[in-house]
Amino acid sequence: MLELAEEQQQKRDKTELVLSNIYNLPVMPKPLEDALEMLDNTAVNIPSISGIISKDQGLVTKILTIANSPLYGLQRKVTSIDFAIMVLGFNELRNIILVLSLVESFKNKTDKYLDQKEFWLHSYLTGCAAKRISEDLDFPNEGEAFVAGFLHDMGISVIHKYFHSKFIEIYDTAAEKKTGFEEAEFEALGMNHQMIGSYLAERWNFPEILCEAILNHHSPEASTMNKALSSIVHLADYMTKKLQIGSSYWDKDIELNVAEMEILRFRTEEEVINFIQGYEDMFIHQAKSVRYIS
Repeated sequence: MLELAEEQQQKRDKTELVLSNIYNLPVMPKPLEDALEMLDNTAVNIPSISGIISKDQGLVTKILTIANSPLYGLQRKVTSIDFAIMVLGFNELRNIILVLSLVESFKNKTDKYLDQKEFWLHSYLTGCAAKRISEDLDFPNEGEAFVAGFLHDMGISVIHKYFHSKFIEIYDTAAEKKTGFEEAEFEALGMNHQMIGSYLAERWNFPEILCEAILNHHSPEASTMNKALSSIVHLADYMTKKLQIGSSYWDKDIELNVAEMEILRFRTEEEVINFIQGYEDMFIHQAKSVRYIS
């Protein structure tokens, strides 16, 4: 047992060594970088940020798609980037651009082991659901719920891009031994994708509660700072499997942590299932727009 623990630690040390070389956020497209820099400026205004975003038609399309999504429930269609910024607000806009920048930075070629469009559909739907759950259940920080939900599986994308041979090994091990992916991840890397995503988020100075939600999205009971946020992301993640819309193959073994749903004020499993069914239309509508995000 001691030898096994030492072997796992050695694998983890090697993994962290590679991750330490991704110290800075990966290079992102210039308009995204400029937009984030301006949003960090207290003197930011709508015309200035609109001017930067409008230089990238792809970014304009993505932001308009999100602003027109069922998340915001607007009666009037958002047709201009200025109106989109008014609707979203600077904080929400920053969250969206941060997520989109990471999407672009970690995007790898689709192969038989990971379909990028399916992966980002899952990420996007989980982020949207987490934001809506936070609002519907009257929990604060719905913007952080969106980011945490969207980035919850960031570690999978990191493994696929920076540890590709290990990714194949994990995939094959899970298939051949019929084990869960988490066990296969530990066997190959000494870490799972939750730990890898959280490790990088921490090094990039993300807020601690976001790091914790990424780390514990499969095990919200382990959270200490904000168990509600981790539980919201866990529930949103599970929704994709339950509704079979945007589900992730990597989550094929995920089970709902019913005990932790008490933190979200659910009293019975039946209440949770009924709540999930109420999100089906939102998932269908959001899935139709994801072609602009992937």
